[in-house]
Order: sequence, then C-alpha cells, then structure tokens
Amino acid sequence: MRVAVIENMRNTGLGALAAALDEAGAEIEWFRVWQDGILPLDISGHDALVVLGGEQSALDDEAHPYLPELVRLTRRFGDAGKAVLGICLGSQILARAYGADNHLGIAREFGWHGIGVTAEGRADPLLSALGGEFTIFEWHADTFSLPQGAVRLASSPVAENQAFRIGRAVYGTQFHFEANAAVVEQWKAEFPDTIARIAPGWLENHAELAARHGGAADAAGLAIARAWVSLIEREEVEMLSQASA
Repeated sequence: MRVAVIENMRNTGLGALAAALDEAGAEIEWFRVWQDGILPLDISGHDALVVLGGEQSALDDEAHPYLPELVRLTRRFGDAGKAVLGICLGSQILARAYGADNHLGIAREFGWHGIGVTAEGRADPLLSALGGEFTIFEWHADTFSLPQGAVRLASSPVAENQAFRIGRAVYGTQFHFEANAAVVEQWKAEFPDTIARIAPGWLENHAELAARHGGAADAAGLAIARAWVSLIEREEVEMLSQASA
C-alpha cells in the first residue's frame, strides 16, 4: 500500500493517521511542498493521497504557487477512484478541486470541540462508529461550501461542512482528527505565540482541557483514521478484479 502525503507546513505530523497506516503496513512517501514545491508526477505511483493542513489558505496561489497543481492532483486521484483524504487546509483544497467556494476568515475554531454527525455520516464508513456526536481537535479560520455531488457527514455551529465524502473514498475533514495528544503537545510547544493570540487562556488551561477531552478525541481520531485506511485499494487488487471481470 503506497500513500503519498502532502505536507503544506513544516512538522505537521500524522498522529493517529500514522498509527493506522503503520498497522496496515503502508509505505508513506512524503512530499514537503512547503520546502520545494515538488508534488507526485502522476497518480500511478500511489494507491492513496493525503493532503495535510497548513497556515495558508486554499486560494493563496501567489505565495504558494504549487497550489493550483495540487488542486488538479487531488481531483485526478479522486476521479480515478483512489482514496483521497484532505485534513483542514487539505479539505479546503479538496473543496476547491471539486468546484466549491472557499470562504476565508469566517469560521474560527481552536481546541477540542463537539462535532455533530449527520444521518448520512452515521451510515458512512468513516464516521459510523462514532454515534451522533464526537469530540475532536480544531484549528482553522476558513471554511467552504459543500461541493456539488458531495455528501455532508458532519457539522458544527461554526463550520457547517466539517466532513464530506465524494464518490467512494474521497474525504475531507475540516477538523484535525489526526491531532492526538502527542501532536497537540507538539503544536503547543512550537506555536505558543500564535495560540496565545488566537485562543487567550488556552495554554494556561491546556492540562485541564486535555484531561477532560483528550482521551475521547484520541479514540475518535484513531477510529476515523483506521476507517479511512481500510478504504484504500491496492492497485494490484484492482488489476486482478479487472482481469477476472
């Protein structure tokens, strides 16, 4: 199982997703576009694509000139029936790839928050194990309209489109399900000034908040990660299925 991971910002971290991919024996190839702008040449070398978060917006083509090609790449993976996962900025890029509108600076959330699962989400492989609501980590200011043909899987008062699916296995999550306790600790250590500015008091209350919400969020995040990884189809399996048809 070969998975391409697009890192839009230094030291983003895979967290719960790393654990699920490791359990599945996946081979991960990192593309650190924040450093060199290099993306996969085509979709044939990987069975799945993950697009992680970042501080830029999904429309920031001038400062991040690789973005238009990344938008096209996510669409090519999705149109080929391969598993695609966009997290936070990645979900906003996915929405752009499928013709939706990005809305900048109108949906600010930080920290652990409750997310409501839609009726469609309760029946979807990604979220079906989580019931009607779960707690997960958020860090975003932007949001997006629901792409045409997408199914809304989760929602919140701040961001209506917290998770969606297109086709078989193209998923976007506005929330950071990968952000387990270790990832949150890393962000806390690396971005204290930013966190203090956008969420006054959070750093001082982190220990209490983590004790209250961290365990449930970690469990939900790992369940989501395992569910998405289970949807990755290896190319050789697809080829055998076609040969026998």
